[in-house]
Amino acid sequence: MFNKLFGKFSKDIGIDLGTANILVYVKDKGIVINEPSVVALNTRTNQILSVGSEAKNMLGKTPPHIIVSKPLTNGIISDYEVVEKMLKFFIDKVHDEGFNFIARPRVIISVPLEITEVEIKAVEDVLMATGAREVNVVESSMAAAIGARMPIESPIGNMIVSIGAGNTEVSVISLSGIVVWKSSKVAGDEMNRNIMQYAREVFNLLIGESQAEQIKIKVGSVVEGNEKIEFPLRGRDVVTGLPREVMMTDAHIREALGRSVQNIVELIKTTLEMTPPELTADIHERGLLLTGGGALLRGLDTIIAKAAEIPVRITDDPMSSVVRGSGHLLDDDNLLKVVKLPSARNRKN
Repeated sequence: MFNKLFGKFSKDIGIDLGTANILVYVKDKGIVINEPSVVALNTRTNQILSVGSEAKNMLGKTPPHIIVSKPLTNGIISDYEVVEKMLKFFIDKVHDEGFNFIARPRVIISVPLEITEVEIKAVEDVLMATGAREVNVVESSMAAAIGARMPIESPIGNMIVSIGAGNTEVSVISLSGIVVWKSSKVAGDEMNRNIMQYAREVFNLLIGESQAEQIKIKVGSVVEGNEKIEFPLRGRDVVTGLPREVMMTDAHIREALGRSVQNIVELIKTTLEMTPPELTADIHERGLLLTGGGALLRGLDTIIAKAAEIPVRITDDPMSSVVRGSGHLLDDDNLLKVVKLPSARNRKN
C-alpha cells in the first residue's frame, strides 16, 4: 500500500549504467541526463569535485591529489563507493531537493549479459543506498531491443548487436526471452586503445584516450569512402619527448581498427551458428539491428551485412536505445515482470 502511495509522488526512472555514459530516463519526461560515467575525487578531502562532463574534461590533466575515476568496467561496478556517490548525484539532480520520505523512486536499470548474481546484488545495493524504494534489473540487450521497438514478444527471431564502450553483445530474442547470446570485451574502449597503439607504432606519437576517442568519432571508418578524411592528431613524440602534430586519415583508422572489427564480425557469425534454424530463417529475412555507440562507426553496418549475408540496419539514436527501453518498461508492468532478472537481494544463502 505504501509503495503505491509513494509511487504517486515519486519520479520513477530508468537508468542505463554504461561504461562510458550514464543516461537517466524519467517517466513522463523522457531522457533528462546523459553524462559520462566519470568522477573526479580529491584524495586529500575524500570529496567529489565533479561528475560527468566536467570530470571527463579533467582526464590526464590533474595534480597527484585529484583522481579522475571511471568506476564502471565493462558495465560492471568496479568501485562501489564512487558509483554510489555518482548515482546519488544524478538521482538527486532528478529530484531537485534530493530524497525525502515520499519521493523515493522505482528504478529500472540495465546490466550486461555476463553479469553474476554477486554483481547484480551490488547494483541493487547501490541503488537502494541512494534512496530507491524498488529496483528492477533488466539485461541491456533486452532493454535495447524494447527501446528499438523490436517485436520481442512474438515467436520471431530478433537479432540485436549492441556495441558499447566496455563490451559488445550479440543476442537473439524470441517470446520475450534471450535464446542465444555471445559477448566480447572488444568494443568502443578497445577501439580507442587500438588507435593509441597505432599512433605509437606508426607515428611514434603518444596520445591520450580522449584524443583517440575524438579522432575515432571524427574520421573513424571501416569502409573506403569517396573522399579522404583527415584530422590533426596531437601528442608527445616518443623519441624527442616534444609536442608534435600529424595528420591522421580514415585509411589509418581502418588499419588501426581492422582486428577489432573482424572480432565483432566473428562474434556475430558464431552467434548465428548457435541459433536454432527456425530463428535463423527469421533473421535471414528480417536482418539484424545495430545499436550502441559503436553502431555509429562509418561503414560498420556494410561490413557486417557483407560478412554475415543478412540485412543490417542501425536503430534510431543508437546511444539511447537501452534507456528508452527502460523508460518503456516503466509504463508496461506486465512486460517488466517477464523480462526482469530475479532480485539477488531476496535470495537466501
